[in-house]
Amino acid sequence: MRIACLIVFSALLFGPMSCHNRNQKPKHDESGKSKAVEGKLLFSEGEKRGALKDKKLNEVSGLAASMANPGLLWTLNDSGNKPEIYLIDVETNIKKTYVLEGVSNRDWEELALGPGPKPGKTYLYVGDIGDNMAIHKYKYIYRFEEPVYHADAGKGKIEIADFDTIVFSLSDEQRDTEAFAVDPRTSDIYIISKWSRPVNLYQLKTTAAKHDTAIAQHIGTLPISIVVAADFSRDGSELLIKTINDVFYWKRPADMPVLAMLQEPGSSLPYSREPQGESVAWSDTGDGYYTLSEQKKDEPVHMMFYRRK
Repeated sequence: MRIACLIVFSALLFGPMSCHNRNQKPKHDESGKSKAVEGKLLFSEGEKRGALKDKKLNEVSGLAASMANPGLLWTLNDSGNKPEIYLIDVETNIKKTYVLEGVSNRDWEELALGPGPKPGKTYLYVGDIGDNMAIHKYKYIYRFEEPVYHADAGKGKIEIADFDTIVFSLSDEQRDTEAFAVDPRTSDIYIISKWSRPVNLYQLKTTAAKHDTAIAQHIGTLPISIVVAADFSRDGSELLIKTINDVFYWKRPADMPVLAMLQEPGSSLPYSREPQGESVAWSDTGDGYYTLSEQKKDEPVHMMFYRRK
């Protein structure tokens, strides 16, 4: 998304933070520096992969490592672009384009992989959740079984007609959102607002999503701002949250709820500033994480990879 006021808001970002729950006093990190050091011990500095050169990927906003197509990743463009998702390699070459039939790209901002209605199947979630002016009552997430890429399928686009549309609103007020993540342990969807400080955290339960219009319940806040992406690891034990200038990391035991995890301080991970980075994703093997930026004028953009130590 093109943001005219990034400089103003970027000054609000600082250090690793924990989640504020209205029903529980949050824990405070006594040393933000120690959490930043801890993050640098976990992951290496970024390595450049392929340069982003395909003009079709001019407003990348969302990234997810494919489970059905090892070594490849899913991405999309945000508002005003075609209702398409792209399967790309780490060199940012488009391997295949998929089109969602009968919907528009009002403001697609995020996508994620996770469980769904059929046990044992992996689903792709595409989030039409952006709202720059906070004027839309409803947001949409499109969910369908992850497509399997066949190299001999030809050069044409593949249309997807069989998908669920999850219609929801936020429980308190209309807000701009760009980030969500699907918890692999529960299938619940966690949505994070973008501009406010603190940002707001919402939970959309799987059971609620079965109704015609669901409500994403406000469950807490995070004292950071300009949140643009999030991603759970494949087993749900690790969570990345990306702001425009930082990447934060949480780890949780098997029996810990998401909200309890976020009440612990997160670690600040290595991140090389990008022209307008709005995407983060774990690799398919969990050996590190990727980031990818929108194209901005003539500034070079690369897929970046941060390897786990």
